[in-house]
Amino acid sequence: MSYCIATYRLYDDKADFAKKAQSIAVGMTAGSWTDLPAARHESMQKHLGHVVKVDVHEPENAAPGERYADISIAYPDINFSRDIPALLVTVFGKISMDGKIKLTDLDFSEPFLSGFPGPKFGVEGVRNLLGVHDRPLLMSIFKSVIGHNLEELQEQFYKQAVGGVDLIKDDEILFENPLTPIEKRVEVCLKAAEEAQKETGKKLLYLTNLTGHTSQLKQQAVKAIAAGASGLLFNVLSYGYDVLYELSSDPDINVPIAAHPALAGALYPSPTYGISASVLLGKLMRIAGADLVLFPSPYGSVVMPREENLAIRTELLSDSLPVRKSMPVPSAGIHPGLVPLILRDFGTEVVVNAGGGIHGHPMGTIAGGQAFVQAIDAAMRQIPLSEQGAHHPELKAALDAWGESK
Repeated sequence: MSYCIATYRLYDDKADFAKKAQSIAVGMTAGSWTDLPAARHESMQKHLGHVVKVDVHEPENAAPGERYADISIAYPDINFSRDIPALLVTVFGKISMDGKIKLTDLDFSEPFLSGFPGPKFGVEGVRNLLGVHDRPLLMSIFKSVIGHNLEELQEQFYKQAVGGVDLIKDDEILFENPLTPIEKRVEVCLKAAEEAQKETGKKLLYLTNLTGHTSQLKQQAVKAIAAGASGLLFNVLSYGYDVLYELSSDPDINVPIAAHPALAGALYPSPTYGISASVLLGKLMRIAGADLVLFPSPYGSVVMPREENLAIRTELLSDSLPVRKSMPVPSAGIHPGLVPLILRDFGTEVVVNAGGGIHGHPMGTIAGGQAFVQAIDAAMRQIPLSEQGAHHPELKAALDAWGESK
């Protein structure tokens, strides 16, 4: 018998947590046990969930709402098909509505994981495409894309590319529209990339936003790839993990996929409800096939606690899963002065991702990219940014505008 194990944190001031754990184990699998005829016990035994752990935290003089328990339940693989929707319904479907309970971890069995090829490219594959293996990658984001035509989009792309970034991604709110349909915007952006490469000598990946009805996503992806798209951005949580799995495992979709975290804030931030960030944006994104995973940084405008960030990073890069590693992309509010902190927390296996930190540079978009390149170079050589900025006006202007975080 093989099992997937779910761990929960339950808050309750009075509950018998051992009894509660047993009710979950039975209720989410066999449905009932004591009410079954004795003859059915033997045949149903292989379907029954088992309590693995009940760890009660009951501080002295606990205030109301502070008492909780960490509970782990083993669910037999025989109960569910080998797909993420079936697993999530099994381990957290109806109990997600049963009071203060949060899914904090998932451990997958080898038979379950054998159904998931994981990222098609992963960290090494993305680096191979770019020819960059010895430093963090730098990505910029289109900003102010609604209502722009192809010429305006092409100009904005060119400025980002000349700044020296490695990847450029669409904004997640750039949907299919008459002004910039996916294959046309890929064509004009690739022309801009070719012009920029003549100046920078650098390869570049363009991640175009894949949107539309689920039934049309493959057609859209193939259309974009035929036009020359070198990557895709995908709002995974609005469609579901299984859609990401279908796209990433499709042999016709032979470019990296970056998973955007849109809607994640409805699921992870509460300490008492939802799904932990490390499961939501770490483990599940990776096994579903995301080559790069975006998530809120602990430094910028959409703040996620640092420990949650590092937990996501661990799951994306851990050797514990038998699939390729996914590249972490901490995002939101990133400016050049934060680069040393990003490298301190994430190491070199990270994408430094910036929108306003590039486009809002006092000297313009091109200088914004150059300032990040200079900051990454300084951080890799352990040179203070202020010292580097003394010889690079682009970085100095960025530090003057946003400061240098210590």
